[in-house]
Amino acid sequence: MEADAAVEVKRPFRLRCSVQNYDWGMIGEESTVGRLFARNSEQMIEAGKPYAELWMGTHESGPSFVDLGLAEGERLALKSLVEENPSLLGEKVVKRWGKDLPFLFKVLSVAKALSIQAHPDKELAKLLHKTQPKIYKDANHKPEMAIALSEFKALCGFVSLKELKDVLTHVPEILELVGTENASKVMNIQELDGNEVVKDSLQSIFTTLMTASKEVISEALNELSCRLGMDKKVRVLTEKEELVLVLEKQYPGDVGIISAFFFNYVKLNPGEALYIDANEPHAYVSGECIECMATSDNVVRAGLTPKYRDVQTLCSMLTYKQGLPEILRGDSVNSYIKRYAPPFDEFEVDFCLIPPGEFIVLAEISGPSIWLIISGDGVLGMGNGATTEDVSEGNVFFVPAQCEISFSAGATRSLQLYRAGVNSRFFFN
Repeated sequence: MEADAAVEVKRPFRLRCSVQNYDWGMIGEESTVGRLFARNSEQMIEAGKPYAELWMGTHESGPSFVDLGLAEGERLALKSLVEENPSLLGEKVVKRWGKDLPFLFKVLSVAKALSIQAHPDKELAKLLHKTQPKIYKDANHKPEMAIALSEFKALCGFVSLKELKDVLTHVPEILELVGTENASKVMNIQELDGNEVVKDSLQSIFTTLMTASKEVISEALNELSCRLGMDKKVRVLTEKEELVLVLEKQYPGDVGIISAFFFNYVKLNPGEALYIDANEPHAYVSGECIECMATSDNVVRAGLTPKYRDVQTLCSMLTYKQGLPEILRGDSVNSYIKRYAPPFDEFEVDFCLIPPGEFIVLAEISGPSIWLIISGDGVLGMGNGATTEDVSEGNVFFVPAQCEISFSAGATRSLQLYRAGVNSRFFFN
């Protein structure tokens, strides 16, 4: 039973959040997601169970609930709270996005590569949701950003024209798969040729690869694995070649293994961030991260997955931009806060590190926020500080618009927090 959602005052709300146990997640205590969820939900971690994603927000696939100390069986969904009390979101947010959070906040613990995927833009998302609502469960786009908590590896965007030519020259299995005609078109492209020429050639060669039969792909992968196995005895393999051998063990016979040669292989150090726009191909490979995105769960997959694949849609929707993605390292807001602001209105993420015994007052802002305590302990102060609440690792809070709060760190450990909120630049446009 869902409780009454009406509230009289703006204040922080403690949240109970959802976990996703996808098979690519890290296992048990090894998973930051598992440890945070256990503390957030006051449940035991199940040994041997994968803990992949902690979801903090209003999306129906992993909703958060407001902890009001209600009787068992009664709980209040965060989505219901903001629908019934839109002032908690702020006037400008409601005018733009309606009575819902425009962002979804997550923690990811990745043990095995995620699928080769892209997220549709708004126009395509509406079409996919209308025609295949069981697969594409909402009509929103899904730009996203990942901030590394550990070394974090990902495939993201297409390699440069020079690197693509090197692939066609040095990976004979790909040349055999895509055919000499497609390969020749790419090899003959000159730097002065227009973007459309490059895009058309890249789209043609990539689509040919991704739509090859399972039998043909399986044979090519056998040849590739044998060749790299022999090469490893006489030379040091490239990072991409080593990755391909890892992916082959994780997803035997999958076309996504070979497609990895087409994508940039990116390694983020802790504190570095990667943002991904609509219609850009990517796959997270390993590591742990904070992730934020527009409120959507639309994923078009084409490889490295046992889930539904929509290869034709993915190949037709991509932008086919080439080159390395931009890496964000955060901008200092003050001595305690670093901000990651991607070029999307829906969200930004702050990292807040408060030394032992120190505190910070956070002034009112024009939109809602979700705060995650990722390590340490301390005190959350509300308004003028008259009301306080102890906080510790795994606690999550929804903070309404125009709500001043403060955080104090405990005496012995730093308090580390992440905040997701609407991009600040939105309020100044």
